[in-house]
Amino acid sequence: MSKRLESFIEMNREEFDELEPSADLWSRIEQHLPPQYNEPKKREAKTFSLGFVMRVAASVILVMGISFAVYLRNTKKEVIDLAAINPEYAQQQIQYTSQIETKRTQLESIAQSEPELYKEFNSQIAKMDSTYKQLNSELATSPNQERVLHAMIRNLQIQTQVLSQQLSVIEQYNNMKKEQKNGIKNI
Repeated sequence: MSKRLESFIEMNREEFDELEPSADLWSRIEQHLPPQYNEPKKREAKTFSLGFVMRVAASVILVMGISFAVYLRNTKKEVIDLAAINPEYAQQQIQYTSQIETKRTQLESIAQSEPELYKEFNSQIAKMDSTYKQLNSELATSPNQERVLHAMIRNLQIQTQVLSQQLSVIEQYNNMKKEQKNGIKNI
C-alpha cells in the first residue's frame, strides 16, 4: 500500500470502526437470491432396502470365507514322505507309533483308579511327544533329513520303553494291592 493511503486509514480509523452494516442487510440479500438458496436444506433420511443389506452381508461372508480358505491353505504343513528319505525308518516309525498308541490306551485304563499316577506318567510321555513333534516340524527344513528322522525314531523307541516300564510299574502296583487285600483277608 502507498504511504498516503496508510496514513489516511490510520487517521480515520475511528470513523471506519463506527460504520457497521444494518441488521436487516442479510435478509435483504436473501430476498434477491434464487428460491433454492433461501430454503433451509432438509436432510433426507437414507433407507436401505432389505435386498441391498442382504447383498452386502452375502459379500462380506463370501470375502471372509475366501480369506479363511486361503489362510488354511497357507498354514497347512508340508507332509514329507518318510519312505523317500529312508524306507526302513518309515516302517519303524509306523511300527513304534502303533505300539505307543496301544500302550497309551492301556495306560489310560488307570486314569480313574489312580489319577495322580496317571497324571505323572502322562506328563512324562507328553514331554517326549512334544519333542517328537518339534523334530517332525524341523524335518521339512533340515538339510540332513535322515539324521532328524533317526532322532524321531529314537524318540519313539524311548517312548515305547518308558510306556512299557510304566505299565510294568502299574502291574506291580496292582499285584501289591491284591497281595495286601489277600493278606488282610487271611488274618
